[in-house]
Amino acid sequence: MSYNGFAIDKYPDADIINRKLDALIQLPVYGIRPEALEEYVSEYFEKKCSGSKERIDEARNIIPGGVQHNLAFNYPFPIVITKAKDAKLYDIDGNEYYDLLQAGGPTVLGSNPDVVREQVVDLLNTCGPSTGLFHEYEYKLAAKISELVPSVEMFRMLGSGTEACMCALRVARLKTGHLNVLKMGGAYHGWSDQLAYGIRIPGTKGLQSRGIPSYVFSHTDEFFPNDLDDLEKKLKRNKLRGGTAAVYVEPVGPESGTWPVSREFIRGCEELAHKYGALLIFDEVVTGFRIGTAGAQGLFGVDPDLTVFGKVIAGGYPGAGGLGGHRDCMQHLGAGLDSSGKKIKKALCGGTMAATPISSCAGYYTLCEIERTNACEKAGRMADRLVAGIQASVEKHELPFVVFNQGSICHVDTVGTMHFSIDWTKPWKLPEILKQTGRRQIEMEHIGAAYMAEGIVTLAGSRLYTSAAYDEDMIDDVIARFDRVFSKCGMLD
Repeated sequence: MSYNGFAIDKYPDADIINRKLDALIQLPVYGIRPEALEEYVSEYFEKKCSGSKERIDEARNIIPGGVQHNLAFNYPFPIVITKAKDAKLYDIDGNEYYDLLQAGGPTVLGSNPDVVREQVVDLLNTCGPSTGLFHEYEYKLAAKISELVPSVEMFRMLGSGTEACMCALRVARLKTGHLNVLKMGGAYHGWSDQLAYGIRIPGTKGLQSRGIPSYVFSHTDEFFPNDLDDLEKKLKRNKLRGGTAAVYVEPVGPESGTWPVSREFIRGCEELAHKYGALLIFDEVVTGFRIGTAGAQGLFGVDPDLTVFGKVIAGGYPGAGGLGGHRDCMQHLGAGLDSSGKKIKKALCGGTMAATPISSCAGYYTLCEIERTNACEKAGRMADRLVAGIQASVEKHELPFVVFNQGSICHVDTVGTMHFSIDWTKPWKLPEILKQTGRRQIEMEHIGAAYMAEGIVTLAGSRLYTSAAYDEDMIDDVIARFDRVFSKCGMLD
């Protein structure tokens, strides 16, 4: 196999995977059998996770829902984690788990690596976490990212991926003089007002954007994954209404590849964006430094105008967001004159706690260690082994689940919840789609609980991330645990 430093040896065929997912959502729902779920809840969660249940019950009195982050909502109740190290998590009751959540993706090295923690501790002993002024690690981190990612001539640290996506749109409007934004349907580019559109399921428009007035989306639209004709149609339409400032993509597909897209589609997005005077914005919050040190853009050979980063660039520490790109775009985040002496319009951008010494230090040493140890490739090899083993188990138990990976981003899709789409030329189908997705979402949560009871932490019961902290014996143990869950699955209706 020739990974060549990337996490992917052979990019998966998006058409084949999507056909399998199309077939999955036409089938009855399969999942963990009710009696097996009941046993997991009574024998594991109620008996072995009583400390977590007690803490969450207390927390619900003061924290809405009992937890502070969406990833922590789990059935039948959230688990309280007290320790994270390498490939394992440990809860308040002393239970041990394989970590395939990876904090949503950023811990490519595994949790709490010594080489990063030691540098952070040294920084805390000398400087502290934040000063409000410049620290040399800000420069070191920016220089390292620019060195690794060819399209990034300049880099600005921010507090989160959401902030970076917001900032990218402001830069794009100033750079192009255009007004509108197009984003891939189903993709997630943070929860800011203008970009919280068409999320999770293509075609949803503002249906899942509660609390945001509909007029906010007057300059936002979505295009369907793998459909260049749809993208060009909307780019043409925008020419008559202020032009398109930006085309946003998640490079392996919406929601970290849950709806996979082809290389040709992404290259087509680049060509069409530039044909109509828009900037191509790559959201590499998950794929950046996970697909490879040059990101998914390095694997695809694409040169985005702007790249959104998050999570990993602070090494799993707070302050995990940033925007990088071509100099002529990024100059709109500074003050002064351009090379011709013309005054540069500066985009509104803030963030008092962005680029703190602690986040910049952690990010710099994390990226150095990923590069030094070839962590992206190792995590990808472990993912290939994991997916092959899970696929064999699925076939053994004659289940219709769809299993695939894009490097160390893995998918075990049991119900196809996020492969539905909404066609607004057929609005009468909307109630049934919402009913189906709601029903299937519940079964995702149920099978996720079964995984947890078998000592596997996943993202929403359908997405998994491997890290360089895994070895083959661990992966084989994880496969055996998935197999135990699958032995208790079947058709539910």
